[in-house]
Amino acid sequence: MHFISSALLLGAVALQSVMGRPSLHQQNSLLRRNVDDFVDTETPIALEQLLCNIGSSGCHSSGVNSGLVIASPSKSDPDYWYTWTRDSALVFKTIIERFGNEYDPSLQTLIQQYIVAQAKLQGVSNPSGSLADGTGLGEPKFNLDSSAFTGSWGRPQRDGPALRAIALIGYAKWLVSNGYSSTASTVLWPVIRNDLNYVAQYWNATGFDLWEEVNGSSFFTIASQYRGGVIASQLGKPDSYTAIAPQVLCFLQSFWVTSNKYIDANINTNDGRTGKDANTILASIHNFDANLGCDDATFQPCSQKALSNLKLVVDSFRFYSINSGISAGTAIAIGRYSEDVYYNGNPWYLNTLAVAEQLYDAIYVWKKQGSISVTSTSLAFFQDLSSSVTAGTYASSSSTYTTLMNAASAYADGFVAVVQKYAASNGSLAEQFSKTNGTPLSARDLTWSYAAFLTAAARRAGIIPPSWAASSPSVPGACSATSIAGSYTSATATSFPTSQTPISGTVTGTVTVPSSTTTKTSSSSTSTSCAAAATVSVTFSELVKTAFGDTIKIVGSIDALGNWDTTKAIALSASDYTSSNPLWKVTIPLKAGQSFQYKFINIKADGTLSWESDPNRSYTVPSSCTTTASVDSSWR
Repeated sequence: MHFISSALLLGAVALQSVMGRPSLHQQNSLLRRNVDDFVDTETPIALEQLLCNIGSSGCHSSGVNSGLVIASPSKSDPDYWYTWTRDSALVFKTIIERFGNEYDPSLQTLIQQYIVAQAKLQGVSNPSGSLADGTGLGEPKFNLDSSAFTGSWGRPQRDGPALRAIALIGYAKWLVSNGYSSTASTVLWPVIRNDLNYVAQYWNATGFDLWEEVNGSSFFTIASQYRGGVIASQLGKPDSYTAIAPQVLCFLQSFWVTSNKYIDANINTNDGRTGKDANTILASIHNFDANLGCDDATFQPCSQKALSNLKLVVDSFRFYSINSGISAGTAIAIGRYSEDVYYNGNPWYLNTLAVAEQLYDAIYVWKKQGSISVTSTSLAFFQDLSSSVTAGTYASSSSTYTTLMNAASAYADGFVAVVQKYAASNGSLAEQFSKTNGTPLSARDLTWSYAAFLTAAARRAGIIPPSWAASSPSVPGACSATSIAGSYTSATATSFPTSQTPISGTVTGTVTVPSSTTTKTSSSSTSTSCAAAATVSVTFSELVKTAFGDTIKIVGSIDALGNWDTTKAIALSASDYTSSNPLWKVTIPLKAGQSFQYKFINIKADGTLSWESDPNRSYTVPSSCTTTASVDSSWR
């Protein structure tokens, strides 16, 4: 499937080479159209396969406890038939962000099951310790019946609690904004509080990195703990976290190698490596906040330091055979770190996508602020995009800005095209692919690989995660290894009220976040009436049996539906598709009272298009207090 589209791209370029060398603009346009098609085709596959890896109803998750995420269905060579705290949190962070952008009751059920499962796991004593003093929260993985894994492993791993807190706080904020603050307080906060207390107590202790190999201080872990601490300081724990978060940020600066302009992924250890590691790129994208702009202190994706680091990490993988002959500034396959020997050290799909995501994040912020700044720190990165660029700030009205933006967009799409080239023909994403010939390797259907694709595709579409930082941070002049011992209590309130759907009008009442030491209460304005909605989120549901690789889209007579231009049609999701209920759906914000015509189309894996039969469908968006509506139909 993907080979065909890649071959078409290469064939088109070859043909133009015969007729006359294609311009850079033509090459970039071909690349973009090719990646557009891949994203449209792969998105429903990635979502479906990600959900297949969540117990107990997932298609790969038979016998797995409800709400647990399996790392991969692979049970041997390698055996990933376990649930990791870190991987699960990153997967559900992706799900919760998607849920926040488009209400989906099936995703909400999974989120609730995940929360219940994590509340139980927190109380399971394990080789890292127990909940009594919090040490057990650093246990990296568990069996899929929620029992402790007692075999030898790299433990503790201290990123999991922070990442789980970040994911759950995302759902807690959704609950509060829709008037369900009681659920956030009684069900979610006890789980979140345990994890944040762990961060406050153990952030400055060493542990194993996200690759589970190096025992020291990991950039990815410290960056995750900083974000958790910042969020905590906004949620009623000022006494503990106001003191902690700045010191975590101060320590984070220690990873920057000033002389060589990159981030050392692991310090306080003697691992014999350069420190150029995809760990650092993953940290940047998972702490992305567009409101922080290009902040260097938090290593935001478009910051001078993060861009310099990206170049050096990417270039460290140019020795792979499949990257041979590809020049700097052109996308390649990305592994973990150059010295890697696991499965002989190969590219990973999730790391290749992470580079694309960092670039998409940067592009979003550059567009938002209307300028690009180049300094001596980032100059080498930008000169890969345009060799003549010099240090300076380039406004969006300048030709240099346009050149850099176009080059950065093509560079980002290039990394997605690498994944397209080396993905399996059915769209499945394993953990790795061969550095020699690109063959998928190691664990099949890696859940994190699918999550990485979905977030990269979202950023490419300009869909960004919610802001987490209240303001740009200030790094203390001197660092202090401040830590605060916390208290830990089993989360026992694990049932959710029914029908917690999005509400219309103004959220009312009082939001209270309980704490073992402090309680913070804030009030919002009270209003019981609703104003007429200006925009309505309309969910279009279409029943249609499709073949593997098909994508159903909607196109119509208004701008939001592409004005009958099929290249601008909106893709539907197959996340709830089953053989007995072949449902495709999408939620689109539309202007209240607007009338239009539309149809569904089916885009095949080879790019061919088929329309449903005449006549055109017609619809008028409701004009009332309601902010949601639905249209159910079947293919004709």
